[in-house]
Amino acid sequence: MPFFRSGTSPGNRVDVYLPEQGVDPEELLARAISPPHFPIRPKQLGDHWTFNAIEPGHYEFEGFSVDALEIPHKGGRTFGYRVSDGEGTLAYLPDHSPTSLGEGPDGFGVYHDAAITLSDGADLLVHDSQHTAAELPQLGFLGHSAVEYAVALAQRTGARQLALFHHDPWRSDAAIDALVAQHAMAPVRVCAAYDGMVVDLP
Repeated sequence: MPFFRSGTSPGNRVDVYLPEQGVDPEELLARAISPPHFPIRPKQLGDHWTFNAIEPGHYEFEGFSVDALEIPHKGGRTFGYRVSDGEGTLAYLPDHSPTSLGEGPDGFGVYHDAAITLSDGADLLVHDSQHTAAELPQLGFLGHSAVEYAVALAQRTGARQLALFHHDPWRSDAAIDALVAQHAMAPVRVCAAYDGMVVDLP
């Protein structure tokens, strides 16, 4: 967040919304962004930054309809989001641990109501894909999803495209490309998200 350059440009305003967790949102962020871990606190990013807490629900922001629903993840309350401008729809499930609710039908985790509602018919689903199904027994305790879960969720909900993200930092670009290639014949188009990527919707 401190490296969001547009947020520090003159004339711009940034409103940050966090899941309500019973703590002042700026104080919550300051647990990670403040000395000695970081040179400044969130409020020092500028007077045009605000920090707000929200509950699950429907919101209207700057011409966008936003639905926020709680999804399972270790370490704190986490929301998934569905964002639409009336023409295109983006579903965003960031830190997502569906195995926290059980193994589910495939062993990758439960296809729970929030994940299905957010992803249903989305033009683009951006989904946590840190692990593979083979890695879950060893690494699932970290609280993230398998690539196979994201692909199956996209197929179940009729999402038109799936962008895998939250890649394992130890996985090389070539290994990520290989994971995408494994799903080249899937009914949904699968790609790997990367910094600076642009996707036209719908």
